[in-house]
Amino acid sequence: MSRIGKKPVQVPAGVTASVDGQKVTAKGPKGELFFVANDEVSVALENNAVVVQPLSQSKDARSKWGMSRTMIENILKGVKDGYERKLEINGVGYRASLQGKNLQLALGFSHDVVYQTPEGITIAVPKPTEIIVSGINKQQVGQVAAEIREYRGPEPYKGKGVKYAEERIVRKEGKKK
Repeated sequence: MSRIGKKPVQVPAGVTASVDGQKVTAKGPKGELFFVANDEVSVALENNAVVVQPLSQSKDARSKWGMSRTMIENILKGVKDGYERKLEINGVGYRASLQGKNLQLALGFSHDVVYQTPEGITIAVPKPTEIIVSGINKQQVGQVAAEIREYRGPEPYKGKGVKYAEERIVRKEGKKK
């Protein structure tokens, strides 16, 4: 039994949810998202909460049960509050700036890296060494943050590079004479 799947997902105030077969649609102050559940689970709207149940007790159906419930919870939270991911830049001369909608990164290469912001994502640069990626789709926010981090990930000797704000870099000891 899925402990996560058993819990119904409460629809927050200010958000309207509708279930049409396997498609769950959520509309809120930040926008509109939908999720299409797998055919091995049933989705229903009961008492202002979305309830997900497996149609059989097969391992495949039970594994998709918890995942479907979590995806529905993510879209409901996304249209109400949204998601954000903070990145930090460490290193001499490493900095970020916005050029219109595009993010320009100086990361020690011979040229600046220009990252084009996808639709539905907002990038803010409050300081030259801090980047905030925000949007309503949790998967897309995480993907954009990972793509920015990928340009120059943190290295273990001096900690230079782009890292998540909550990430802890395990440092290595350098060479000894």
